[in-house]
Amino acid sequence: MSTVQANVASTPAGRLSPRARLESLCDGGSFRPLRSAVLSRRPGNSARPGDGVIAGAGRVGGRPVFCYCQDPSFLGGSLGEVHAETIVRTMVQAGEAGAPVVGFIESGGARLQEGHAALAGYGRIFRASVKLAGRIPQISIVGGVSAGGGAYSPALTDFVIMTREARLFLTGPRVVEEAVGERVSMEELGGPRVHGSNGVSQIVTETEEDAVARARELLGLLPRAIGEPPPTGTPLEPEIGDPGVTVPGNPRRVYDVRETVRAIVDRSSMLEIYARWGAGIFTGMARLNGRPIAVVANQPHRFGGVIDAEAAEKTAVFVNDCNRFGLPLAVLTDTPGFMPGLRQERAGVIRHGASLLRAFAAASVPKVTVILRKAYGGAAITMNSRDLGADAVFAWPGAEIGIMSAGQAVGIVHRRSLEDAGQGDRDQLADEYSEEHLTAAAAAASGFVDEVIEPSETRDSLDWAFSTLQDNSPGSTGAIS
Repeated sequence: MSTVQANVASTPAGRLSPRARLESLCDGGSFRPLRSAVLSRRPGNSARPGDGVIAGAGRVGGRPVFCYCQDPSFLGGSLGEVHAETIVRTMVQAGEAGAPVVGFIESGGARLQEGHAALAGYGRIFRASVKLAGRIPQISIVGGVSAGGGAYSPALTDFVIMTREARLFLTGPRVVEEAVGERVSMEELGGPRVHGSNGVSQIVTETEEDAVARARELLGLLPRAIGEPPPTGTPLEPEIGDPGVTVPGNPRRVYDVRETVRAIVDRSSMLEIYARWGAGIFTGMARLNGRPIAVVANQPHRFGGVIDAEAAEKTAVFVNDCNRFGLPLAVLTDTPGFMPGLRQERAGVIRHGASLLRAFAAASVPKVTVILRKAYGGAAITMNSRDLGADAVFAWPGAEIGIMSAGQAVGIVHRRSLEDAGQGDRDQLADEYSEEHLTAAAAAASGFVDEVIEPSETRDSLDWAFSTLQDNSPGSTGAIS
């Protein structure tokens, strides 16, 4: 057994058994094993049911789901030929049934005792996952240590949920030290703090029970299969009555846009995705009057809502995924522009910004934008502008929309005349420029904005837009029990 496999084999006390984890995911009494009787090929001619993995099917929210769980107490959850066959068969059955698949991943990688057969097993799993990408949702829950192929396997799925105790890396600390001379712990190498910040993991939870709860929430917001509608739920009023109270009137004051989202969507329905990666833009899923939607919003709490390369990259990935899952996009805009500077240019802000433009322009789901306070320059276009393809654009009355702020604009347009002017003249010119070019009314008059709405009307306006834009053909709406 490898060092990594030996580490994985030591499972913390108090954790649920593999079967209990699957049963906790599924509705009470609905889980049924499908491959628990497979005999392992463990060295020494011994046999054990499942070969280190248990698989089956059940229901979540009344809808079918396929699932499997690796057993770290059996050879460190390492993957052998039969182990791989069980996982692949479960994935194939999920694809044929048009139902999501959830995997509890905890593996020391390919089983050393089986050599090429174990490597081939990972190849089949990777191929099966890629083939399912356009057919069904795939979710991975990582609650322990996974290495090598056990790290690539979840990374190929749509969502990776890591607990605080999870560790995910291609090569373990001992190999890293031998290869490059770095001494590093498993947590420093592949803990949730690392992968929550680099985009490998979309959701980080405290415990495995929390991870299961988040997986159930995700399944309740996603379609059963790609091309089918997401399931509707019972409409609930938002936690806060008026989103306007969450946004300071002073454009220089920061705020947490998550509170604004909570004031718009159904109570307790918001699920943030990529909370630590690219924190300059909020991305999440929620329900609006019972309908699952995706939300993209500039986050003024970080850099005042400026878009940097990392936030643009994250949001492009999120928008593409939500388009694939058929989730309508609500975009809340409050940004002064893209982050300037040498570091950002070296980070590829142009490339990542272009990816976000491409994602919004290509998305075929309903897309509605609400401009809250400000939208300047290229960022105003990038955040799902009308000309980029937004189906509807609303703006709050006090929003400023234009190429740049009034102060910056008059400094360029009236540069020569302002050389000897006083501050009063500068302020007057800025006010005149703002009134003519930057107000929400001016943007509406030019067609950049479709309608100016009061903050308290935001939820109803979004609901009306999505209800109007949503395909009303027979079979276009789903339901969740």
